Amino acid sequence: MTGLQAAFAFLTVLGRPAAPQPRAVAWFPLVGAVVGGGVGLVWWGAGEWWPSAVAAALAVTADLALTGMLHLDGLADTADGLLPPLPRERRPEVMAAPDTGAFALGAVVVVLLLRFTALASVGATGHHVATVAAVWATVRAAMAVTTAVVPYVGHGAADGFVGARVTAPLLAVLVAGIVHPSAVLACAAAFALVVWFARRRVGGFTGDVLGAAGMVGETVGLLVLAA
Repeated sequence: MTGLQAAFAFLTVLGRPAAPQPRAVAWFPLVGAVVGGGVGLVWWGAGEWWPSAVAAALAVTADLALTGMLHLDGLADTADGLLPPLPRERRPEVMAAPDTGAFALGAVVVVLLLRFTALASVGATGHHVATVAAVWATVRAAMAVTTAVVPYVGHGAADGFVGARVTAPLLAVLVAGIVHPSAVLACAAAFALVVWFARRRVGGFTGDVLGAAGMVGETVGLLVLAA
């Protein structure tokens, strides 16, 4: 399996499931651009047939379907582990637990509602589709950078994140910034804030933290687009 195939297999439902690998991480931004472009096209195409609210709902659904809810699951686990008042040593255990708590439910509902509302409030155009692709690519680039500069505190196969090269992801951020600079900057800042919070609470990042930061970053990017 090539690095690109491994990146698609890990981040999407395209291809057979695969554990994260350092050679795949450099391809994360391209995968993000493809997924974001697909979401944007669904939003645009659906808007030609249905009201904006329906088009927005279909776009949100397309994102969840393409990613296999991987990042949404990370958001839920991270919210349960990082937000409640817990001893530091208990947080990783709670994040790894299969059950879903009130903090997870609240975070998921708020994020999905904000994404839907942001998309429903503006009509999809070619520039908007490109912006969605740019924001999704920025998030995956931020994931790659995080694996290189923030300590990994997870366990199991996800230690394949460690050792990734970040030259390609950084270049992707620069390219994405040309499309909609404010959305890309806001997205990257929100992603970094979640990672910073995780480092304060558990000492570093896990796969769930990357997913949560990605969902928050994308949502902030959409809110800036709507503004």
